[in-house]
Amino acid sequence: MAGEEGVPVDLYIYDLTNGLASVLSPAILGRQIEGVWHTSVVVFEREYFYGGAGVTSCAPGSTQLGAPHQVMRLGTTFVPFPVFNEYIQGLATTTYTAGAYRLLEHNCNHFSDEVSQFACGARVPEHIVAQPQRDLPAPLRTALGSALAALVPDGDQVYANGVRHSRRDSPDYLTLNNQIEEARVVSQELEARRNTLAEKLARKERRKEKKRKKQREQNGGDLLEEEDENMAEAVEAVEALEAGIARAGPSSRDLEAEADERRLEEQRRRERDPPIVFRDIDGAQEFEAFTKALEGVELSADEKQSLDELQQYLVQGEGSWVLGDEFLTFIGRVLRDGGVSSEARVCALRCLAAAALRDDVSLLLHQDRRQHALLAFAHTVDKLPPTEQLALAVFMCNLFENTSSSEWLLYISEWESDGHTLSNIRVTTKVCVHCVLSEAPALRDAGTALLYNVATKERLGLGAALRVQLPKRARSKVFDEVCVELCMAALQLAAWAPPEEALWRALAALARLAAHSHDVPQLVALVGPDPAAFRGTSPRIDEQIDLIMKKVSGVSG
Repeated sequence: MAGEEGVPVDLYIYDLTNGLASVLSPAILGRQIEGVWHTSVVVFEREYFYGGAGVTSCAPGSTQLGAPHQVMRLGTTFVPFPVFNEYIQGLATTTYTAGAYRLLEHNCNHFSDEVSQFACGARVPEHIVAQPQRDLPAPLRTALGSALAALVPDGDQVYANGVRHSRRDSPDYLTLNNQIEEARVVSQELEARRNTLAEKLARKERRKEKKRKKQREQNGGDLLEEEDENMAEAVEAVEALEAGIARAGPSSRDLEAEADERRLEEQRRRERDPPIVFRDIDGAQEFEAFTKALEGVELSADEKQSLDELQQYLVQGEGSWVLGDEFLTFIGRVLRDGGVSSEARVCALRCLAAAALRDDVSLLLHQDRRQHALLAFAHTVDKLPPTEQLALAVFMCNLFENTSSSEWLLYISEWESDGHTLSNIRVTTKVCVHCVLSEAPALRDAGTALLYNVATKERLGLGAALRVQLPKRARSKVFDEVCVELCMAALQLAAWAPPEEALWRALAALARLAAHSHDVPQLVALVGPDPAAFRGTSPRIDEQIDLIMKKVSGVSG
């Protein structure tokens, strides 16, 4: 787990030729190369790599390649393991599937480079990433592709959420996974048998009902005895089927674990602070407006396909799996192309805001890890027209509807955009502060909603196990410097004496931030305004003031 000191992130570098490249390359290439490189990332005591079979996880050094040629320490990650695991699963089921493997432009080294950036902001050395195109002739590329396609860890494999895991290294996981899978198959078979039996019984009952009706009409007699016999047969058959299901179903341990997980999730739902989202968005209407706004814009075949995929997702209700790898490239073009109207950008953002309310939107967000098209655009919020700013803020607010998408907004891993070193949480904070301090009422409304959502992302007392994995001075995903920025924006807004709703959101955010950061209570005391000045505005505002003043008095005392 990523504790206070973090977890080391290593790059394992393998020479696929086992030293032959260094010896033979002068004769083959006319110059010497040290090796033909394959890389993987080792973190959380697991080795992650990508090849023709997709994303694979195994014990470090347990592949057919044996020990690595070199181990390079890339840095330290403070990303919690659940977040990292979700990230890997997202890559495995979107951009790094088995079918997406390309030796030159989308290979193991590109995967390692992307994962290392996410984990600790480091990069794979450029000479490794560029080697296939620079150093390898076509015949050797073909052989290398075959070698990587066949690369697997020693031992059998098991798949989970698109990631292939070494069976040998996780016997308990394998056993449990097999039990669950076997129980699922048996349950499906028995359910099919149950349905078949029920259908047969229904047909039999209909035939007998016709027979009874005919006999009643003939002699007025009844067939109670026959009915009882038939009912007994049906009950006996159903009971036998249910007994078979009970015998073949999951073990009591599996059922208890599943029940515990459901109880925990339900507890989190009950006790969390509900996010503020904008639900008055109709995906079908937004898509229609988007297509109309794109009239006159020349679209490529891929972009037309992406537009059709969006229609399937928002209008027809298909899952996010229909959104292909080029979809966010299309959205990125709409957002940054000066030849596309501002109205089209607004419509695109509102389509995304509608998508954000769906629980499978995180699969779409995973596609943006390479280009950062969405948040690179969001970073320019202060240069956008007010209508685009508002649509952007609504989209980001709606991402808090689901845990995984809100986590994405708060990722801390750094990335580069137009000469700026950014991270998801920094961009989210910039949009939040800009909108909170806007003079436009609608924009300020969206900004205070985003401020509230960010500050109340985790309710104190919940997610403690996750928070202890964070760096020492960060008790939540909202790190100290972000807390200070949000605190100053909330204080400035409060000084303007806004309406009750906006004031409550600002003070509720301050109360949570004061609990997250030692700096916030000090700022409240030094900068002002004094929260106590707003007492009597409403009972819920008084409640937040009490929470803030408790922290402030603790610091001053």
